[in-house]
Amino acid sequence: MDIATGLGLIAGMATICAIIIIDGGNFGAFFDKHAVIIIFGGVIASTMVRYPFSVIIHGIPMGLKFAFQMRAFHPRDLIGEITTLADIVRKQGPVGLESATISDPFLAQGARYIADGYDKDFIRDTMERDRDNFLQRLDEGSKVYRAIGDCAPAWGMIGTILGMVTMFANMSDPSKLGPAMATALLATLYGAVIANAIATPIADKLHVKIEEEEISRTLIIDGVLQMRDSKSPTLIKEMLLAYLPDNHRAEFADA
Repeated sequence: MDIATGLGLIAGMATICAIIIIDGGNFGAFFDKHAVIIIFGGVIASTMVRYPFSVIIHGIPMGLKFAFQMRAFHPRDLIGEITTLADIVRKQGPVGLESATISDPFLAQGARYIADGYDKDFIRDTMERDRDNFLQRLDEGSKVYRAIGDCAPAWGMIGTILGMVTMFANMSDPSKLGPAMATALLATLYGAVIANAIATPIADKLHVKIEEEEISRTLIIDGVLQMRDSKSPTLIKEMLLAYLPDNHRAEFADA
């Protein structure tokens, strides 16, 4: 699990709650049904206009899942595992991969293709297609959250304008001024919180995940193709080290 995502969201909500408590602890004063309707109804409407319903349905839960999920294996670990598998192929042949224990599912898929005797072009095309499709789904999730982060403050401003119009239209009735002002201010607050504490940070985190997955899965594809050609484990390791930053290459060499 990516602890940073959870801690960040909790810290953001805790900061808001702490300010409310310091100012008297009246949480009820920070709830307004009109502001809730404006923000959530408007955000949903704008997002549905921007993207097809199917993209929203699978983009939101998938994005939320991977925002909290840390990749199980670092590229350095993948290089070590690929080198071990290459040594098995060199000593026992491709059939030896059938009994090998492989931790990463994508790498296990490539090893299965090698053990089953598929040609190199098939392995490359299939694994690259799987990688690209997975990255596309992650990118869709990132775009949906980015859209929510973009339109939430705008709908907060719309709620503020509506509240002010209602307030000025009822200047002769003081009893209506308070609720109208609450709607105006809380709509802006809700929009800002949704955008800056939830949606935009999740979109940025998913962008980082996309880059991470692209590097890891491309590394796996290159390693699998080299294993398919029965290249030596040392040669494969040296080639895959290009995917690591310089400081990590030195750490890997020392290990």
